Amino acid sequence: MSTNAEKSFALSVPDSDVELLHKKLDLVRFPDELEGADWDYGAPLSEIQRLVEHWKSTFDWRKAEAEINKLPMFTRDIEVEGHGTLDIHYVHKKRPGHFLEVRKMLPLLTDKSVDHPSFHVVALSLPAFGFSEAPKKPGFSGRQYADYIKEAIGVTLKVKAELEYSTAWRQTGFGYFAVQSTKPQTLGYSLADSPVGLLAWIYEKLVSATDKYPWTDDEVIEWISIYWFSRAGPAAACRIYYEMTGGGKHDVFAGSKWTSVPLGVSYFPKEIVRVPRSWSCTLGKLVFESEHDKGGHFAAVEVPEKLASDLRLMYGKDGPAHGVVPGKTGYNQA
Repeated sequence: MSTNAEKSFALSVPDSDVELLHKKLDLVRFPDELEGADWDYGAPLSEIQRLVEHWKSTFDWRKAEAEINKLPMFTRDIEVEGHGTLDIHYVHKKRPGHFLEVRKMLPLLTDKSVDHPSFHVVALSLPAFGFSEAPKKPGFSGRQYADYIKEAIGVTLKVKAELEYSTAWRQTGFGYFAVQSTKPQTLGYSLADSPVGLLAWIYEKLVSATDKYPWTDDEVIEWISIYWFSRAGPAAACRIYYEMTGGGKHDVFAGSKWTSVPLGVSYFPKEIVRVPRSWSCTLGKLVFESEHDKGGHFAAVEVPEKLASDLRLMYGKDGPAHGVVPGKTGYNQA
């Protein structure tokens, strides 16, 4: 439940925090690396060394901060049963004019046109992520997030291939998930104290969970800086994995509760867990599906135009969810 009106928010990291970051970067001690290891053992040493040097010498946090502050940002107190009130950060945009994941989509979704609907977008920073307040007590799980959708895992050759892809990912790419689901606090000491450790931990997934997306160094460092300067600190965001899995005892991908809210599903080939399309109908009232030939876990960054197009089709004049909000079609009637 919302307990007050929204308050304007502007990001302003103290100079002392920026100075401390650079001191830590100056004191970095890199590990060694096996010959020819490439990405098999994790993020390559040469990649991390290059990004650290960029972070130290080239990346301008104040410039990035100014760009972020161009977004219409707000905070609002939200009361969560059993967890008191949390001050939640979000981007709220309804006219042309982590939240970084949807930044590329905002102009596509809010542009008014007679040809497609425009949207009133609220892009939340989830509790403990970015500049939202973190829960202070254990047990803040999927029910508390409310909008968290669990993907089901279910034979045609295509279905078999999808399941094999997901199985392979869980065997070789889920090390981070296992650690964050069982001992997030142990990992948290390293992430909170070492910006280079934080960079390596997240960067490997930015690469492996995307469909060969050409991240620029600035994009990567801005993303990592948001975690480093986040309100609750970089360790806090790991705890949701523990809460969702009961400390590793439950399979978060095993199933989900049915929802009667009209549901749309976009399929991207390099999503980390791919489910057979026939299983999506078990999630709820499925009214729209779209399959793409490119994109991965961060589709809103990789292929924002494809995701925005799906939303326009789903909520457009001939779409299955057109008029789902009474009196709000999303079209420019002028």
